[in-house]
Amino acid sequence: MLGRSIVLLLLIAILAIGGIFWFDFLNVIDAKSVLAPVYKYIPFFGKEGRTQEKITPGELLNLDAERLLVRLEALDLRSMEMDTFSRDLDTRYGAIEQMAQELEEREKALDEREISLRAQLADAENKDRNVEQNARYLTGMDPLNAVGIIAALDDQDAIDVIRKTEEIARAAGTVSIVSYWFSLMDPVRAAELQRKMAGRPPSL
Repeated sequence: MLGRSIVLLLLIAILAIGGIFWFDFLNVIDAKSVLAPVYKYIPFFGKEGRTQEKITPGELLNLDAERLLVRLEALDLRSMEMDTFSRDLDTRYGAIEQMAQELEEREKALDEREISLRAQLADAENKDRNVEQNARYLTGMDPLNAVGIIAALDDQDAIDVIRKTEEIARAAGTVSIVSYWFSLMDPVRAAELQRKMAGRPPSL
């Protein structure tokens, strides 16, 4: 039993020493300072033990450098993503600004259109009041003088006055003087005005 124990211990020691040599050769562990005197007696390992480059106190280990490089690459990727996102935001902001400008221009055009329509409506109301006033003046005049004035007007103005005169008479429940005006008017002029009145709807 004693001999067997000694053999096992020797075997364990040989395996341990061989493992140390082998792991040191593979650069898994650093036992060079201790094993350097033994290397010159072993042909397989060479006459001198291998040594690693010395690292200064301020120098990072390779593993730390790799980690730092990975983090720097991640930061670069993150920065690129942020730049892309920022460009996308700028593009979208520009599109939104353009849409807002177009909406503002459309709103301005609608406002101008509304102002124009109101002005046209005001002009139409003013014209209607003027036509009504002229019709009342002509109705109160001597018929011959009124016919002379109506005959001198443009066709549309004359038609507007005649229609307004008929409208006033219907509203008052009286007989319109228009038929009498036509009887006093030049037949050609009277026929022309009656033809245009029949072919056109009332403008007011």
